Amino acid sequence: MEIICCALLSYFIGTISPSYLIAASKGVDIRKRGSGNAGASNVMIVFGKSVGAICAILDIAKACLAIWAAQTLFPELSIAFPLAAAMCILGHIFPFYMKFKGGKGLACLGGVILMYSGKLFIVMLLLEFILAFVVDYICVVPMSASVAFSVIYGILDKDVLGMLLLLAVSVVIFMKHMENLKRIRKGTEVHFSYLWNKEAEIARIKENGATEGK
Repeated sequence: MEIICCALLSYFIGTISPSYLIAASKGVDIRKRGSGNAGASNVMIVFGKSVGAICAILDIAKACLAIWAAQTLFPELSIAFPLAAAMCILGHIFPFYMKFKGGKGLACLGGVILMYSGKLFIVMLLLEFILAFVVDYICVVPMSASVAFSVIYGILDKDVLGMLLLLAVSVVIFMKHMENLKRIRKGTEVHFSYLWNKEAEIARIKENGATEGK
């Protein structure tokens, strides 16, 4: 019963979508704009850096809240942390009231890592930033970070079940980014450099999209 309650609580907290709600307050369904993703990265593309940053911070905060609530309410549950982490991310990706079409889990994953270890969060943030800068695609961050953290958690906590739960979510994150990988092949995926080179990036995508349509 504790496992079920912990999972449901964490899932429902995860379904709270700042990206969807903030966009809706502006009269926009974020799932029908930009990349079609109800997450902070798409909000940043559609509404700008400041709004996107607010959504990212709120997504991080809700993951922290889910894990804190799970560990506080179910202190005897040994898998409270990985279960809450996994279900919060799944709630973010598959919110029931949005027809299970939510975000892709990056900021929530960041909140999970932050709750596990502030030092690890900073180290992984730095390494993933370097990776994103080198390959010039942000989509590589959640895919690589989800696997890396799952393995790190499993090794440090010697928790095989917890690691498997987190790895299962990593598979979901990979699947959610298949469209990004397809767009990379077509040359229409937004580069990480969009953050500081917006005009040139928009022109590149339009040019590649026009070439693809010929």
